[in-house]
Amino acid sequence: MELTLFRKEGALVGHLNKKDEVSLTCAGVENGMTIEVSDASIKVGEFEDTSKVKKFELSEEEYANRAESLRAFKQRNKMGQFGDGDSTEEKKKEARERFESIQLGTRCLVTVPGQPPKKGTLMYKGPTSFKPGFWIGVKYDEPLGKHDGSVEGKRYFECGQKYGAFVKPESVAFGDYPQDNLMDEM
Repeated sequence: MELTLFRKEGALVGHLNKKDEVSLTCAGVENGMTIEVSDASIKVGEFEDTSKVKKFELSEEEYANRAESLRAFKQRNKMGQFGDGDSTEEKKKEARERFESIQLGTRCLVTVPGQPPKKGTLMYKGPTSFKPGFWIGVKYDEPLGKHDGSVEGKRYFECGQKYGAFVKPESVAFGDYPQDNLMDEM
């Protein structure tokens, strides 16, 4: 086996082999350097033919009897095909029904992962033509949105430019979220 050492820029520093028996630090290896390893004892393509590799196999019955398997985990946690029967469509229907009782004009707090929380007002709820599914249209208190209530030429609600956004229902909490008065902070 031979080790070839290169600087960050790609310049050759030198070769290390078994006879050298020095640590990488003693050989002058520094952060950012590249070490290329070549082994003449390995034949090209030696590990590409997977038919020569002995494989671990379990019968269906042996796998079913294992306590620590993905199947056992899913069964314990009632996930996937082992779930309690609530389909995705049923969950979507429940979410839709929950939001049908919320009135337009209700104050809300939008919490989207990776973004700061934003206060606003519910302006639209329902399906859209730009993406499938059930969407919540929000007019933010500050210009933190993406549009003015219209998307791809279709108007869903009215608000100032950059004050409107559509978010998924799971990102919205409804309640007493009064508008911040910037004059109070001064």
